Amino acid sequence: MKGYIEERAIEVAKFIIASNATVRETAKKFGISKSTVHKDVTERLEKINPELAVKARKVLEFNKAERHLRGGLATKEKYMRITSKKNKK
Repeated sequence: MKGYIEERAIEVAKFIIASNATVRETAKKFGISKSTVHKDVTERLEKINPELAVKARKVLEFNKAERHLRGGLATKEKYMRITSKKNKK
């Protein structure tokens, strides 16, 4: 594995742990795809630094467990904005 890939995988994991970031937020921050973030954390990091991999995976699992809640809140806010615009007219 190339050195820069290993460095990126470690930086991605540290960012996820420090900020409780989602895969999307991490991908946007580092300018890489969501699948690359996922592969870095689940496969590559396991070989480089297993302890760090476990910590990062816990954050990602927590975010995955809560994503349906965040999606519901986003939808609720969307319709609240639409309704408030209609009421103003």
